[in-house]
Amino acid sequence: MALHLPGLPALSWAPLEGDALYDDATGTLVLTAAAGVDWSNDPTGGPQQHRAAALGFEPSGDLTLSARVRVDGPRSTFDAGALCVWGDQDHWAKLCFERSPQGDVMVVSVVTDGFSDDCNSTLVAGDEVYLRLSRVGEAWAFHSSLDGITWDFVRVFRLAVPAGATVGFLSQAPMGETCVSRFDQITWREETLGDLRDGR
Repeated sequence: MALHLPGLPALSWAPLEGDALYDDATGTLVLTAAAGVDWSNDPTGGPQQHRAAALGFEPSGDLTLSARVRVDGPRSTFDAGALCVWGDQDHWAKLCFERSPQGDVMVVSVVTDGFSDDCNSTLVAGDEVYLRLSRVGEAWAFHSSLDGITWDFVRVFRLAVPAGATVGFLSQAPMGETCVSRFDQITWREETLGDLRDGR
């Protein structure tokens, strides 16, 4: 079933159905992850996991998608709200506001082209962060921000995603009973991001 948010194309689930609601009064999208769900293609050769549900839309050309992300506490290890790109089980990427095994919260990015390349980024002192996903030609870029104005570069990468790919929102709870992720101040533009490292 499609969910409609102001200013966005109609949203649908990939790779499986999930749990979401939209609060019109606050402009907040709430995604609730089930216990033990994640996306992971273990680079050491362990089992893959693709039981987290992404709510998004099919991209067409260059774009930017950004949102403020908050995650309800208490948080288990690896609980995260994320922006994501889903092509298929071997081609996907996510930019997460995640709890580390040490109890810190941070920006974490994962790019998967067969196997997952997992990279920790900025530590976050507060309980929210702004995330931005951009498509620039054949490339994708991830940024994060503490204020939604000045953006820190996380990574740029190539990822061959098939037709019917999904760009959108994700909540994961790999080791917990649930994870409630909240996305607001959502902005989507069909435009080409300029300099990836100039903070804008």
